[in-house]
Amino acid sequence: MIAIIDYGVGNLFSLSSSLSYLGMENIITGREADIIAADRIILPGVGAFGDAADKLNQTGLVKVIKQQVSGGKPMLGICLGMQLLFDRSYEYGDHRGLGLIHGEIHGLSDDLTTGLKVPQIGWNSLKFKRNHPILKYVKDGDYVYYVHSYYAKHCEESLVAVSQYEVEVPGIVASGSVVGTQFHPEKSGAVGLAMLKAFGEM
Repeated sequence: MIAIIDYGVGNLFSLSSSLSYLGMENIITGREADIIAADRIILPGVGAFGDAADKLNQTGLVKVIKQQVSGGKPMLGICLGMQLLFDRSYEYGDHRGLGLIHGEIHGLSDDLTTGLKVPQIGWNSLKFKRNHPILKYVKDGDYVYYVHSYYAKHCEESLVAVSQYEVEVPGIVASGSVVGTQFHPEKSGAVGLAMLKAFGEM
């Protein structure tokens, strides 16, 4: 069973549908008992970091999430959910994250100089930095679908794969049993489904 954490941020139906298509039992939930009972956890998210962090804290689930991860339970953060895994974000202020992966979230527009549009919306290829179980069914150069205006920095030790958008955008990060994807696997066609399958086998 995979617990998709519902904390009022984002449309969870497409993610749940993708998992169900793969034959992976899942539940959309905001209940502590479901997270404890699950074999794996997914933290999705769209929107602004500060608002999402506040909503997640208000659920009272942060403690149980950290407890489950510290016990080795696999967890996947997607898009804003990936950014929440980091120490902090500078999106409209200074906000604390979960601190499960070291690094910070900064604005793309602060670092782009060639006129590329922000947000980055669309397909981009992945370049692998190291081996990881999440890459089991995909290959270097495969394309995934991004929608984001902020990206992770100072996280070299956790890099699994990156995409070039003038700057090097961390596409996949991982530390211990925690994995994050800046792109949306549930919107990334066969490649994204393959990664969700691999996560289900971690």
